Amino acid sequence: MRLVPIALVLACTLAASAADAQKPGSLGNLPAPPPPQPNLGPGPARPGLGPGMALPRDKPPPLGGPSQRPGLAQPQPPARPGPGQMAALPRDKPPPLGAAAPARPGQRPGQTPGQPQPVSSGTGFIVAPRQIMTNHHVAEGCTAMTARLANGQEIPATVIAADPQRDLALLRTESDPGPVLPFRRAAEVRRGESVVTYGFPLAGLLSSGPTLTTGDVSALAGLGDNPRQIQISAPVQQGNSGGPLLDLRGHVVGVIVSKLNAQRIAQATGDIPQNVNFAVKHTEAVDFMREHGVQPQLESIGTPRTAAEVGELAHASTVFLRCMR
Repeated sequence: MRLVPIALVLACTLAASAADAQKPGSLGNLPAPPPPQPNLGPGPARPGLGPGMALPRDKPPPLGGPSQRPGLAQPQPPARPGPGQMAALPRDKPPPLGAAAPARPGQRPGQTPGQPQPVSSGTGFIVAPRQIMTNHHVAEGCTAMTARLANGQEIPATVIAADPQRDLALLRTESDPGPVLPFRRAAEVRRGESVVTYGFPLAGLLSSGPTLTTGDVSALAGLGDNPRQIQISAPVQQGNSGGPLLDLRGHVVGVIVSKLNAQRIAQATGDIPQNVNFAVKHTEAVDFMREHGVQPQLESIGTPRTAAEVGELAHASTVFLRCMR
């Protein structure tokens, strides 16, 4: 057996100890350094990926919602101005020039606040250049009036004379409203004589255009034996007031004024009256015009016409009146 020198044994022992000192995690030595982290730019370092890394437990934000990171301040809604502070100016674009602003409650689209509104309507007819005749009760209480002509044009009209007893009124227009309707020269009107009405009854419910009805002269006095009126059987409705009553030659023989209240008569007598309507006599209308310096156009002759032809003659001279308040 060969003897190993003591110096050789000591050298081997020191070499083994140095090798053990280089193993990571050995007892009595420094802990192993962490693995290198990827460079993510400025900011706090993130833990490296590895078996010991904890998974995030927070729920992701909803789609479209703001993302929230720990330690980052969240955007706050703009504060409302306090007392004495000026509110932020609106950023919405104004409507284009000429665009209508939204209507306020109770206001019609396109209507200026404080502007008079139409409250009632009636009929009128041209009796002289720029002069229109209608009923007093059609023009009563109106702050303004308009006349719609046969061509659809609407022009302003001004009351220049009124007679509550006859229930007649005269209006003046600044522009030419149309041709003049002539009055019958003769004063007499016979019972049974055929007559034609032309006007605008029940505006907004019936046709927006004029309506023609036919009938006869029933009596030579009105309600309660009123000598200024005649009774006719031609049907009329609300809105016919102020319209012309014509004979079959196209001459004015009356101004439509009213109808009998069938409901009240039925309550009083138990019978419903039919076709009981009234018109102011043409002689009363002629006198009313002369009293206010307006000269009527009178005719005594003419060609007999059908009711349709009379309506065509009256069409250009009959206007739709609107009362504004």
